[in-house]
Amino acid sequence: MIERNPTRSVTIGNVTIGSQHPIAVQSMTATATTNIVETIEQVKALTDAGADVVRIAADSKKDASAIIEIAKCTDANIAVDLQENYRLAELVAPHVAKLRYNPGHLYHHERQKPWQEKVQYLADTAGANQCAMRVGVNCGSVDPSKVEQFSGDESIRAMIESALEHCRELDKRGFDQFCVSLKDSDPSKVVAANKQFARNRPDVPLHLGVTEAGLPPDGIIKTRIAFEQLISQGIGDTVRVSLTVPNDEKPMEIRAALEILNDIREGRVRSVVRFNPDRLNIISCPSCSRVENEAFIQLAQDIKAITEYAQEYAITIAVMGCRVNGPGETDDADLGLWCGPSYVNLKKGEDSLGQVSYEEIVPRLKQELDILIETIESRGDA
Repeated sequence: MIERNPTRSVTIGNVTIGSQHPIAVQSMTATATTNIVETIEQVKALTDAGADVVRIAADSKKDASAIIEIAKCTDANIAVDLQENYRLAELVAPHVAKLRYNPGHLYHHERQKPWQEKVQYLADTAGANQCAMRVGVNCGSVDPSKVEQFSGDESIRAMIESALEHCRELDKRGFDQFCVSLKDSDPSKVVAANKQFARNRPDVPLHLGVTEAGLPPDGIIKTRIAFEQLISQGIGDTVRVSLTVPNDEKPMEIRAALEILNDIREGRVRSVVRFNPDRLNIISCPSCSRVENEAFIQLAQDIKAITEYAQEYAITIAVMGCRVNGPGETDDADLGLWCGPSYVNLKKGEDSLGQVSYEEIVPRLKQELDILIETIESRGDA
């Protein structure tokens, strides 16, 4: 039996995570939040598959109103992703089990207000409504002050320090019903960040996940690598497998998570399989309600198909589905795409290559990929 980290217990509706409680499995809806009927159906599909917690994004007061109606129609433990407007917390908190905020996104709304005051507001709102919280730190949207302080090879330190800082702030406010997540698209960085955080704060429950893991089966393999190395050492209290899949296939995330957890429990680990940084790496965000054009999912599948010839090159292509995470989370890729409602923004590293229609983006990407390959071969790096 695996000895778990001695984290404290955190209650999320009728589920408790941390301590010696079972590891909880969760996912996120991909339907438009304001489409109440479809979102309720997807919540049901995820809970029927075994989800303990289902996250729904709120980016506007309309989303918040929809979540209130959705919560009336389900017994699921709903977590609300507050996106860029933390003030929506007061609207949804009385109706849900958990709030999730990203420290890097607190700077987007009421920019002149100190972030500490925003955390106070969130802690007060959550506490008054018996909500749990998650401090969700993500590689592509880290607190700007931490990015300036830790850059380059120290990128995971920026994530860790941001998470620790927010833990200390919540401690000062007397709020302890929170967990933390530190997510990256590179499973090795997920492992390193969570191990370091757990050494510093063994009391805080951790939510594990590899962000933008991509299409199955690759996305499942990347996630398995991280989960096996962390959970086998007692680290991790709740998990999500993030996959780029169509709406009707979202329960695959739950099934994959349950299979990985069961294999770890039974000792069937496969960590002899390593994520290879010297080969083509396609990362793509999980389908969620932030996606503004559902063509994004087909685009990710098309890009995986047309880049098969480039498998032996150490090139990273990022395919992001929305304006919230897309601009920042494509910066570290050799080629990045983030999708808007009617066009795709193409990038090379941090530099924009312009906006391209959905019809023209695949051949244009291939053209840029061929240029990269020629450059690599001319340097003798292949």
